[in-house]
Amino acid sequence: MFNLESFYTAFRLWDVLDILIVSVVLYYVYMLIYDTRAASLVKGLAFLALATLASSWFELHVINWLLQKSMTVLLVALPVVFQPELRKGLERLGRGRFFSKSYFDEKEVENLLSALTSAILNMAKHKIGALIVMERAIGLNEYIDTGTRIDAVLSSELLVNIFIPNTPLHDGAVIMRSDRIAAAACFLPLTEARDLSKELGTRHRAAIGMSEVSDALVLVVSEETGMISIAASGHLRRGLTGDDIKAVLRPVFLSDINNAGVIT
Repeated sequence: MFNLESFYTAFRLWDVLDILIVSVVLYYVYMLIYDTRAASLVKGLAFLALATLASSWFELHVINWLLQKSMTVLLVALPVVFQPELRKGLERLGRGRFFSKSYFDEKEVENLLSALTSAILNMAKHKIGALIVMERAIGLNEYIDTGTRIDAVLSSELLVNIFIPNTPLHDGAVIMRSDRIAAAACFLPLTEARDLSKELGTRHRAAIGMSEVSDALVLVVSEETGMISIAASGHLRRGLTGDDIKAVLRPVFLSDINNAGVIT
């Protein structure tokens, strides 16, 4: 029988520290696999573990034996199945940034910014309308599910091709998650603000609306004028140059989510 008095007597301050460290590590492991295929696998493993305990409790020996063997096979297979996530986590740990929100060093960030800026300037030059959402701390799965999932590494050529007129994915928004294009042809909420300029079309209203319901930054290329704009926190900044785009987006790739006043 559990003795509460002996528990308090044996409990030490180091035990509290031990529990806190384990809790923090588990939290960051969860954040590492969140919204990846690994998350679904973890749920499956948890279900199998509960089923194994239940079969043992009810003395279902055959089922329990089968589940135990299955768990053994799965544990051996885990390093193979979780290889991308494990590699990503070890890379972050090796760079001394396991507890950082950014996966990228400065060189990688500059490469990403160059690819994104090149695509936007190309579309602006040829007046190709575009709507690009940069996911930040608030997840955008609800809006990703409205489009076509792509999950491809960002490249200038791919981004331009998505928005070429009369192609299957050009109508709607691209949602970017970190350095990847998560989905295209996504539907965004329109702003309900009534004091906006009549020059602003559906793309700009969708950009402002998206920035009102999330912390995302939304880039817009006007199909009529080729002007580049960015929306954040319900505000729209127009007439951006390539340098402006890099200055605003650099903190996003570096995960500086506390960067305030990016829209002035």
